[in-house]
Amino acid sequence: MKTDDPLSDFAPLELTFPNDMGADVTRTVYRAGEGPAVIVLHEMPGISPHVARFARWVRDAGFTVWMPSLFGRDGAVPDAKEGGAVFRRVCMAREFNVMAGQGSSPVTVWLRALAAHAHTECGGKGVGAVGMCFTGNFALTMMLEKSVLLPILSQPSLPLDNPAAVESDAKELAMIRKRLEEEDLEVLAYRFDGDKICQAARFEAYRAALGPRFVDKQLPDSAANSDVSPFFAEHVNYPHSVLTQHLIDGDGEPTIDARDEILAALSERLRDAA
Repeated sequence: MKTDDPLSDFAPLELTFPNDMGADVTRTVYRAGEGPAVIVLHEMPGISPHVARFARWVRDAGFTVWMPSLFGRDGAVPDAKEGGAVFRRVCMAREFNVMAGQGSSPVTVWLRALAAHAHTECGGKGVGAVGMCFTGNFALTMMLEKSVLLPILSQPSLPLDNPAAVESDAKELAMIRKRLEEEDLEVLAYRFDGDKICQAARFEAYRAALGPRFVDKQLPDSAANSDVSPFFAEHVNYPHSVLTQHLIDGDGEPTIDARDEILAALSERLRDAA
């Protein structure tokens, strides 16, 4: 996928919700499909064709995808220089907390409002949220919204400066663990063994905070695709993106098995009983 994706099979919506300061913020959200809502949060440096491919898989499995644009050029395959510039801008933005001890990123307040809206629009038992890389932990924080029933964390990468830490603070983690236990819910998480950003120590920290309802899968580096876009070739030149750049689309591939496991979990958790 080396060319831009026009995203023409998604309906772009301009949705406005309050941010953490109570001010209204309008963002573009790409919607497609029918069925219970799943929020797909894109990775750095934006909604790439690989992210859109994953969103289409979710749509085709019988869900309504809501894909908010958080940074970058929508549908683009940026070169390494442009992608690096996006990364630097986002790290300076007040909406995102990238270092340890800062707590969850402020943008998650807006995302929780999006989840509540999507559940009202789509029905079903609740909402799923898939976070990737920079947005990985956002899916977990979205559990502070009662409609979010299944957070999926794909290589959660924040905070950037402490591989043994998680973005959520202790109070938030305690609230989420309480929900997991009282409502019989789970958190699904994925990473490659050799990921240099989302290291094994981060999953150990999640497991310690959330207990046995944090269900993780760690894939061998040999399962990662080596044919990646210019940004990843220069800045992320190791196995990292389980569901997008480093996914190998073939029967029996561990990354495809992870995708299918996610789709099955979404179906089990979000659909009303027949």
